[in-house]
Amino acid sequence: GGGLVARETEPSWTPVFVSCCAVVMEVGGPMQHGAIIAREYGIPCVSGVSDATTLIKDGDVIEVDGSTGTVVILESEEDGVKV
Repeated sequence: GGGLVARETEPSWTPVFVSCCAVVMEVGGPMQHGAIIAREYGIPCVSGVSDATTLIKDGDVIEVDGSTGTVVILESEEDGVKV
């Protein structure tokens, strides 16, 4: 599956997490619904990423490290951009 990049998530999105390999959200923190569900499924998640939905484009290859809270765009039209 691909990564989920969203402004925020809500409980009705829970089924979407099953096919995700990572989650990046603009709004929230460690106790936000999306972060909790990601932890339950063992999916790396970083929340509170300003402008994530603008900076990360469909098809970009990203690296998400939930332990350090970092998101790196590995492949994009603008190589090497760090979020």
